Amino acid sequence: MTQTSAAAFRIHPIPAEALDTVRAGGVDALGSPAEHITAEGGEPLRCCLRDARPGDRLLLFGHQPPLPASPYREIGAVLAHAETCAGPADVTRYPPDWRGRPQVLRAYDERGRIHDATTVHDGQNPEKVIAALLAEPDVVQIHSRNVAWGCYMFTITRPG
Repeated sequence: MTQTSAAAFRIHPIPAEALDTVRAGGVDALGSPAEHITAEGGEPLRCCLRDARPGDRLLLFGHQPPLPASPYREIGAVLAHAETCAGPADVTRYPPDWRGRPQVLRAYDERGRIHDATTVHDGQNPEKVIAALLAEPDVVQIHSRNVAWGCYMFTITRPG
């Protein structure tokens, strides 16, 4: 498997402050109660960018990914550890647990509008697809999303 250099992009999980707010207050971005669930195993966790292990205590809640105010801004269901975790091991590499998982890579411009470069990739060599999207001068961020469910996974930006 080929990977681009570690400095090619940066991965952004859900910010710790947003997770702390949901964990402490028990409500999500819409003011709805966060649901406590026990992992069966394999659920994608947006706090540490890995799959849950059976028995992990999780929160299911609505999250608004980062975008400027635009018609494309939305809130969707995500999963995270119910308690604070260490976060992702490395934010300069594609999450290892999710390699091979097909994803929609939705590109956005500075106004928060979906860019034509948006694509679906098969999960193989995501770095190559990400590099091509970030080579588009108008693309300022990419949201990785689950193909079947459409759920937000994480944000990708250029380093710096």
